[in-house]
Amino acid sequence: MHYTDESLDRFLEEFAAGTFPKASWNHGAHVTLAACYLQMYPQPEATRRIRAGIRHYNECQGTANTADSGYHETLTLFWIAQVTHLLAQCGPELSRVEKVRRLVEALAPRRDLFRDYYSFDVVRSQQARREWVAPDVKPLPCPIAPAAMLESSSDTPELLPTLVSNQA
Repeated sequence: MHYTDESLDRFLEEFAAGTFPKASWNHGAHVTLAACYLQMYPQPEATRRIRAGIRHYNECQGTANTADSGYHETLTLFWIAQVTHLLAQCGPELSRVEKVRRLVEALAPRRDLFRDYYSFDVVRSQQARREWVAPDVKPLPCPIAPAAMLESSSDTPELLPTLVSNQA
């Protein structure tokens, strides 16, 4: 993906509408989503939107969110922690586009980074797909928001953020 403010806005719009091409919904796109939302919102709100957004996107694309497929709670929160950690290392002088570019360059090739933190059986479990399971190999570099703040609301939030007024 060629990163510009316009391309990031279009990506967020297509993701929220569930129309982003499924063939392009890869690890780099997940990192892009987290990097954008975590720059726009405090971590608990960004996390809530990412969680709801991935579930919604999966449904729009015909992917069932079940005990064995679709949304994975532990991996989602793991990657949010990784993106949060790397964003904290970016200087405030960097633009949203440059921060996203740097995070995707750092994390997209490391799609299996979770293996440094989790044993195979833990991350592959239905429990880890359904709910947060803490790493069993080594701790995260950055804490995730408290679990109580991450609970999904019964009311689905507006998934598309207000792009202009919330940009940093």
